Amino acid sequence: MGPKDMLNKTLDMSDFILKSYVGDLTDAELKVVPIEGMNPIALQLGHLISAERMFAEMVKPGASPPLPAGFDEAHSLKNQSGDDSRFLGKDEYMKLYEAQRAAFKAVIDSVPDDDLTDTRGGKLPEFAPTVADALNMAGVHSLMHAGQYVAVRRMLKKPVTI
Repeated sequence: MGPKDMLNKTLDMSDFILKSYVGDLTDAELKVVPIEGMNPIALQLGHLISAERMFAEMVKPGASPPLPAGFDEAHSLKNQSGDDSRFLGKDEYMKLYEAQRAAFKAVIDSVPDDDLTDTRGGKLPEFAPTVADALNMAGVHSLMHAGQYVAVRRMLKKPVTI
């Protein structure tokens, strides 16, 4: 098993966890804010989709499908407008998520192993300074948000899924 296999395993596990947590939620439940200071799952899903696209584009420009106009801005974690109309339905998020994930996995497959330590001339973020770090971030990033999904699930008295 090589490093790209491990990157894909991380993506697959984060995919399983994310889908387990949102699978039985309704569009309205994606907009729930369990406590002040937490973001609704809809905002987080959009943020994860945007971020995954960003990481793929940093590694291999032009590799990702486009997102709808205004999507990144509507799902910025800095956008605390409270306007739920900017959010999509779960099916739309999952369609965008799947498209970005497929493109992301294609990027992993296309990168030569020797490129995994490349820094892209210092253009990658400080917290993910190599191609491998940037590619790994997509899987780890969604897990960073998973705890907030659990808070919503507990508030809604949803069953434990994992």
